[in-house]
Amino acid sequence: MTNQELQALVEKISQESFRRPFCHQATFNQRLKTTGGRYHLKTHDLDFNPLVVEKYDETELIKVIKHELCHYHLHLAGRGYQHKDLEFKQLLKQTGGSRYAPPLVTRNYQVYQCQKCHCEIKRRQKINTERFACGSCQGTLKFLKTIEV
Repeated sequence: MTNQELQALVEKISQESFRRPFCHQATFNQRLKTTGGRYHLKTHDLDFNPLVVEKYDETELIKVIKHELCHYHLHLAGRGYQHKDLEFKQLLKQTGGSRYAPPLVTRNYQVYQCQKCHCEIKRRQKINTERFACGSCQGTLKFLKTIEV
């Protein structure tokens, strides 16, 4: 999908879901890593993560576009446009936008198991099992596996 196709899609969704025109710029931004999109308060432009299109289907992208358009239209109307505001939550629910972006990056976690109480511990960084112990019973830790989340 190109920036021109994205611009046309955002304008179409704005007209259909919000019954208001989108009069600013919508582009893909390669620098966005964990977020699906971004609304710029000063310029009123929208940026979208191209990974949403690559990893998911167009319905996920439409949900992210609706989320950013909620910020856009509420801010221009002078109403509560932040995530914590009730007006934002209501408009988001009304239009069918996503509250959170879908997971875009995968992370590796190391899984350890306590030899005494058998609880599992997940950490992003490796633990020196000779130096560190279980936090609840002070038992020794054993490396089990690496998982991708």
